[in-house]
Amino acid sequence: GRPAAISTCPGSVTTSWKRTDYRAMDGHDPKCATFRALPNTKHRLDEIQTDYDGEYSTTMRYVHRWREANRGMPDREGYVRLEWAAGSMQVDFGVARARIAGEMADVHCLVASLPYSNMRLCVALPGENAECLCHGLMLVFEHIGGVPPVIVMDNATGAGRRNAKGEVALTGVFSAFVAHYRLEVRFCNPYSGNEKGSVENAVGFLRRNLMVPPMRAESYGQLSRFMLERCDGLAASSYCPRLPGVPVAEVFDEERAALMPLPSTAFDPVRWESRTADKYGLVDIDSNRYLAGPDSARSKVLAAIRWDTVTLTSPATGELLAEYPRQYGRSRNVEDPALVLPRLAVKPRAWRESSIRPDVPDDIRAWLDSMDEKTLRESLKAIGDACRAAGFDPAMQACGEILRSNRDMGLHADSLTPIALRMRDGEWEYPGGIEEPDLSGYDRFITGTDDGGEER
Repeated sequence: GRPAAISTCPGSVTTSWKRTDYRAMDGHDPKCATFRALPNTKHRLDEIQTDYDGEYSTTMRYVHRWREANRGMPDREGYVRLEWAAGSMQVDFGVARARIAGEMADVHCLVASLPYSNMRLCVALPGENAECLCHGLMLVFEHIGGVPPVIVMDNATGAGRRNAKGEVALTGVFSAFVAHYRLEVRFCNPYSGNEKGSVENAVGFLRRNLMVPPMRAESYGQLSRFMLERCDGLAASSYCPRLPGVPVAEVFDEERAALMPLPSTAFDPVRWESRTADKYGLVDIDSNRYLAGPDSARSKVLAAIRWDTVTLTSPATGELLAEYPRQYGRSRNVEDPALVLPRLAVKPRAWRESSIRPDVPDDIRAWLDSMDEKTLRESLKAIGDACRAAGFDPAMQACGEILRSNRDMGLHADSLTPIALRMRDGEWEYPGGIEEPDLSGYDRFITGTDDGGEER
């Protein structure tokens, strides 16, 4: 019962099946996993039936014809037109390119659409996790001056995970967010764009109208402000599909009445996790490692993870150990030089191979490289004390000032720390930058002469 040939699309040449009839192959039919594995169909066929030597293009044409002939029957029944109530919001993520602080980056754009008025809003975020989602929604709520009573999204946005039964389990951060803002959240199928077609269209619309050419900003916060301003401009110049000739901005002004008021207390989208530092004092968070300090090696560390920062504290004492910008990506080590320098003072021979050596300015690094072990130990200790008191950057500025004034004096805590503190507070003025007082009046009073030297 195996056919010798199969006809392809009209006008094409009939191609022979040399050995294998796909429809009879081990009881499989074109809707099985074999045919859904495109573009690896040919390799899957080879795994199931080793004597197959048909052409890949023939396979593709047959699968295309089968799908066209057997496209889902429910689709042929059409769709139900949806009418969204005022205040309902749809949320989804899109990705676009932008220049952040001089570097091109893939920006995750959180897009919110209110179908009743067709108001479309967008903010920029570095990721799509629960912390970023909550922060982005907070920016949108504050911009529109209210909270939508209903939000529709899919479970691919970091809000939760759908289990095998189809139930969505909310993440801890987003669950607290929903309770804080008194929201009703509905989840739809992430592969069914028709269930939230308004925001699906808004993602493409805003990408074309906002992000081309790529926008520039110094931070994600600034980029979000630029985006929201442009969204307001688009709302004023575009028209509501339900009311031709009426700007979206006017319809949205009426829709604001359906929004709930903002809570009086701000929400903090933070995830708390307990971690054990390794022997170097590094803590692994989302596949990146943050330095809690050598003194925290093999100890428990409490991490507060927000969309833009990671804060490490001691669970026993509550002491702040370190705070870093949150990294997005994988396998990065993030270290605060101020935490490494005290350990280097104990082990000065590790200075030349230390991970923070490139962070030290060239002139200071060259001076430290030229010192003997005793002077290096004392200098590193002094720098470490200044870092703990004032921070790394003010300490480096103070080191540079001292070495420019008198390289032979060296670096000592009793002089370095006070200068670093004054530089941190903006109270230090560099030599040459201080205006000398005008003493000409005293000269005239004492000598009785004018500026030209003549007696008065």
